[in-house]
Amino acid sequence: MALKLVIQIPCYNEAASLGATVTAIPRKIEGIDSVDILVIDDGSTDGTADVARSLNVDHVVSHRRNRGLAAAFQTGIDASLRAGADIIVNTDADNQYDASDIELLVGPILRGEADIVIGDRQVRTNFHFSSGKQILQRVGTRVVRHLAGIDVPDAVSGFRAISRDAAMQINIVSRFSYTTEMLILAGKRRLAVASVPIRTNAPMRRSRLFKSIPHFIFNTGITIVRSYALYNPLNAFLLIGGIICFAGSLPILRFLWLSLVGDNRGHIQSLVLGGVLMIVGFITLLFALIADLIGRNRQMLEMTLFKLRKIEEQMDRVE
Repeated sequence: MALKLVIQIPCYNEAASLGATVTAIPRKIEGIDSVDILVIDDGSTDGTADVARSLNVDHVVSHRRNRGLAAAFQTGIDASLRAGADIIVNTDADNQYDASDIELLVGPILRGEADIVIGDRQVRTNFHFSSGKQILQRVGTRVVRHLAGIDVPDAVSGFRAISRDAAMQINIVSRFSYTTEMLILAGKRRLAVASVPIRTNAPMRRSRLFKSIPHFIFNTGITIVRSYALYNPLNAFLLIGGIICFAGSLPILRFLWLSLVGDNRGHIQSLVLGGVLMIVGFITLLFALIADLIGRNRQMLEMTLFKLRKIEEQMDRVE
């Protein structure tokens, strides 16, 4: 069976850099029968879509307004599947990644070793990264690795390859970035994730994903917490409820200890505070059970969606 690779490029006002990115993409890759290029124009105002068409890319999909990188990524996944992609590669429009490494990226999928492959930018030795960015990348990667249960050295790399079956199971809901949520989802789905070292090019411009380092840390942190709570609600709420119950037990124990040693003057406020915290903690633990049931229902809906996509795929092949 002929294998089709679709290389998707999410774009927002990338008219100046898109030409270099598209031109560098190889059209012939060993083990792949055809290579398509898909550009997702995320509400650009600089004519990015027109530039993409002038470069003779195979597919252009446009958002009427800017919806963010995560939404553009998900739109690209959906469009790539409709285009018949057997493997999808996501790359940035600013030519950050060396396109000649796409062959390395798809290798583990072609060999049946992985469902998702993440390009490792080797940040520790990459002179294109500042020391501050290196520290942030290492800290973020450790957190995501722990939460997702996946051992990858560069969790926030956007240069990644995805098999068709894995892409059918991806539903990104974050508004900021897809990288961390996708890995947490992959860990929850028990998908095989591999990593390969890749090269990067010198930056052509400053990142548009975040305005400052604090902005990046805040939004990434929110995305990680939200994604973990979404895919692991029982663990998340059990942790929160456990912390609240523990905090509530401290003033209650203080009240009991003072009562035992004969100091019965007042201290009723400790008992009240501890009681309130314990009630809130137990309610949160009940929320954990409810959230887990909702999460199970969401998994069943996603399984149904995956099966529906497989049925549609089979029907398209028959036609």
